[in-house]
Amino acid sequence: MEQETQFWFNTKTGQVETGPQALALDRIGPFASAQEAARAPEIIAERARAIAEEERLED
Repeated sequence: MEQETQFWFNTKTGQVETGPQALALDRIGPFASAQEAARAPEIIAERARAIAEEERLED
């Protein structure tokens, strides 16, 4: 059984890694592509905005 390659964003270096190379505290992922992993900070910001908006609407 072949395992798909996963990509991670290293928050310390700002680089995309193939497979989990850095400590868990320093990486975000996994992502299916290097392009997605490169957008990790942007994806996290989008998700945070969506959560904040949901919480605002619940009040």
